Amino acid sequence: MQKVLIALSGGVDSSVAAFLLKNNHCIGAMMKLYTNDDIITNSRTCCSLDDVEDARQVAALMDMPFYVFNFTESFEETVMARFVKAYINGETPNPCIDCNRFMKFDRFLHRAIELDCTHIATGHYARIAPDTNGRYLLKTGLDATKDQSYVLYAMTQYQLAHTLLPLGELTKDEVRKIATEQGFINAKKRDSQDICFAPDGDYAGFIARHMATASQAGNFINQKGETLGQHKGIIHYTIGQRKGLGISAPHPLFVLSLNIKDNTITLGPSEALFSTTLEAQDINLIPVDKLDHKLRVQAKIRYSHKAQPATLWQTAEDTLHIEFDTPQRAITPGQAVVIYDNDIVIGGGTIKAI
Repeated sequence: MQKVLIALSGGVDSSVAAFLLKNNHCIGAMMKLYTNDDIITNSRTCCSLDDVEDARQVAALMDMPFYVFNFTESFEETVMARFVKAYINGETPNPCIDCNRFMKFDRFLHRAIELDCTHIATGHYARIAPDTNGRYLLKTGLDATKDQSYVLYAMTQYQLAHTLLPLGELTKDEVRKIATEQGFINAKKRDSQDICFAPDGDYAGFIARHMATASQAGNFINQKGETLGQHKGIIHYTIGQRKGLGISAPHPLFVLSLNIKDNTITLGPSEALFSTTLEAQDINLIPVDKLDHKLRVQAKIRYSHKAQPATLWQTAEDTLHIEFDTPQRAITPGQAVVIYDNDIVIGGGTIKAI
């Protein structure tokens, strides 16, 4: 029998994952990611005080031990600090990827091994399957509308071997039906959508509170280098942004690029946002250790992006080059590009240049 440490978030997905594994020796646990003064109680985020109580009740309903692990220091260092640093450097990161990479499938898995567990389990909509070469594959969830393989691309072979994803073959409707039938308190609970440490969507405010110095105002410029006006500080803007620029022009203007060295932001028309190439670094490959030839793949440049046909090749030990068949809008440094071969995740990396 497997001994499984289940990451309970207080939401319906992780609760049903726990139910589906109840025939194993299961332990429920939640990660505490903030100090008491910083815990968010917004119902649209995860890991709030209300979530802790919901997770505890679900665990009790299944007669399952439940623990809360204090990982606040690690979360600050590996997720929040990285988020702030990326924005200061003109990038737009995805902290959910870092939380999965450094917290769920690193710290949480390490704690599971300390507790003599054979596996951890989460409520992600994705699948893990062995291939014919003795490796593990990460595959998309069967519910395409809920597939979360994008945020799991950084998983290693060791992590895949010790992880269970019970929801990979289910739809969200099926999950809610199971939760309702079992009388779970969170059966109709809405999914968390906001970044947990910035539930009001004010990323710039969060970053400003964590910066050593204030973000400096600078110039908006056009593609010719001509000054159009002043911006409030680079941390307030992302590639592709149109709203909140405060610039009058005869045609819509969008953020095309952020220049940290001279503290300028280039604005231009929507058509200037399209590009066919990108470079990625800090890469992770799943089916293989290294790519020795070009591949025809599908690639996503953000979580909500529909995977697009492209050609991929590895240019160095830790870098990838991708050329899309058609131009893609607002390829953004700091975001992850994730590579697919149909339903198999080849891997991915952090976008650094276009």
